[in-house]
Amino acid sequence: MLFGLLGLFLALTESCRCAPQQTCHPGDELLGRCSNSVTEAKPTCTEMHLSYCNDVGYTRTIFPNILGHQTRTDAESGAEYLLLSVIHGLLNGECSPDIRLVGCSVLASPCRDNKMIKPCRSTCEALRKDCSHTFEAIDMAWPYFLDCDRFFASDREGCFDPLAALKARQELTWSSLSPEEPSTIIQFTYTTNSQLYSLLKRTAAKCSHISHVYSIGRSTEGRDLLVIEFSNNPGQHELLEPEVKLIGNMHGNEVLGRQLLIYLAQYLCSEYTLGNPRVQALINSTRIHILASMNPDGYELAAAEGHLLNGWTNGRTNAQNIDLNRNFPDLTSVFYRNRRSRHYRTDHIPIPDGYWFGKVAPETFAVMKWIRSIPFVQSASLHGGELVVSYPFDFSRHPDEEKMFSPTPDERVFKQLARTYADTHTTMSNNDTDRCGANFYRTKGIVNGALWYSFPGGMSDFNYLHTNCLEITVELGCDKFPSEGELYPEWKRNKEALLSFVESVHRGIKGVVKDVDGNGIKDATISVRGIRKDVTTAEGGDYWRLLSSGTHILTATAKGYSRVSKRVHLPHNLNKAGRVDFVLKKVPLEPDIDDHFFPTTDTWDRFDPYNQFERYSEPDVVERGIERQEKPWWWSYFSQSGISPPNWLLRNF
Repeated sequence: MLFGLLGLFLALTESCRCAPQQTCHPGDELLGRCSNSVTEAKPTCTEMHLSYCNDVGYTRTIFPNILGHQTRTDAESGAEYLLLSVIHGLLNGECSPDIRLVGCSVLASPCRDNKMIKPCRSTCEALRKDCSHTFEAIDMAWPYFLDCDRFFASDREGCFDPLAALKARQELTWSSLSPEEPSTIIQFTYTTNSQLYSLLKRTAAKCSHISHVYSIGRSTEGRDLLVIEFSNNPGQHELLEPEVKLIGNMHGNEVLGRQLLIYLAQYLCSEYTLGNPRVQALINSTRIHILASMNPDGYELAAAEGHLLNGWTNGRTNAQNIDLNRNFPDLTSVFYRNRRSRHYRTDHIPIPDGYWFGKVAPETFAVMKWIRSIPFVQSASLHGGELVVSYPFDFSRHPDEEKMFSPTPDERVFKQLARTYADTHTTMSNNDTDRCGANFYRTKGIVNGALWYSFPGGMSDFNYLHTNCLEITVELGCDKFPSEGELYPEWKRNKEALLSFVESVHRGIKGVVKDVDGNGIKDATISVRGIRKDVTTAEGGDYWRLLSSGTHILTATAKGYSRVSKRVHLPHNLNKAGRVDFVLKKVPLEPDIDDHFFPTTDTWDRFDPYNQFERYSEPDVVERGIERQEKPWWWSYFSQSGISPPNWLLRNF
């Protein structure tokens, strides 16, 4: 809408410019008070007085300029000057100040001996290459007055580089940095959604050998949920390489996590290129997925008010007014109901069919599908409002108790993960009772989620009970929308914690489950005696199991194969995952009566059983020139059950 109005304005501006304009009444012209005639001004060097271009690195310009403006007043009142200021405002932090400086070089080119010196075409072309993603993200065409062939000159024609002064300042900054420690320069400003998308794409383009960007779906209002991945082999899972995900901005008005993950992506890309051995080792051994904004619609609403006016609830939910951290399937209640049953699986609990009859947000659906498609080992969701790390369960084991300690079977491992982040954060685990999050100084900055406050349908509980993934929730501070000046200090407080958390995935054990022919076995189960939470193998038969130190009995099983157990000791000082492989022999498959009463893999695989979401992503099928109407969500239910749908449903369809 904004760009439509802007285009209309520019069209009107251009049409007005073509028509002769009267500057005074004809009677005044006869008296010699003024004139309506337009005379061509002689090109003359003059002092630079364009208020928007006062830092271009030179002091004299020339009129008429390249665009035909006769005077400084004409240039400042022209459509190009307005458009340049609008673009600069929209893209602040992306292609800025580059695009403003290059635009100013066209509006007010430098002058020597009453002759214009045009800006260099190579600078324009490099800028357009860098900024193309930005303009694509906001569906805007490249500005016509930045036509590289029309308004710019080649080096042989004696052009000048409008970014020379900026580059000189950057080189001076870099030269002042210690050559012994690689350093990354990050612009610590807030980013709009369009700037976020452009920045992620540019970062992936700069580090295409270790990174790429992909979308896991769209928000309610159609914004992409973009993930940037870092790996030495981006785009695919490698055998025995653990997968980690970091999610920010689940609540739209909790924005610090979003910014920290944007900075982390830039940091990983730059530091890997600069040769930082720690970052290189991390990316070469880990596949890292960063979803900076899970709720871009909510962020849009919160950012419209800014940090001074934004309240605690404005923008928290998505565009459907759904709290995404209450929208996941409540598998914790299912776990509590059945945990005493000896045969019931307390891991990989299937999604109840009744869940799909409720209001499922597209953001929730996209994330659920994402975490089912990749064998994530651990995860962190970044929030705001307190300074603490909470861990599952988030839903109380007694429905009437809002604050009740409710541990998972992996209580020790979860506490270790939470400690990893809290202890490496600069203030989260200290005993300062005046700081934000002082309520948690006795527990050193960590807390069991249900003991803090209980709620069902949380993302962390869903990760733990439906997949192999162990997820913690990181509350980054009391201010959900801190001022821009706080972004750099917050980055310093959290950078080491983020890196240490990702590195902590290399704990416990890992290995491959194979048959006697050396083929990996998918969906084999790895169980640990005394911990009623199993993990399953990935496509190639590899697995990861986060464990605390000590002696453990591991058992690998798979349908149609023998059962194999091993005794493993993990020392306290082990700084990488121990390797434990299993070889299973095929055995005759006997029917198990438990399969008829308790969930199986087939049950777990049921996802969106009534096809409510997938149907929207499938293209319309056209047969013989007629568009075929899609079947409604209830069609598959009746088809699978063998029951004919009632006539009133068919009539309405």
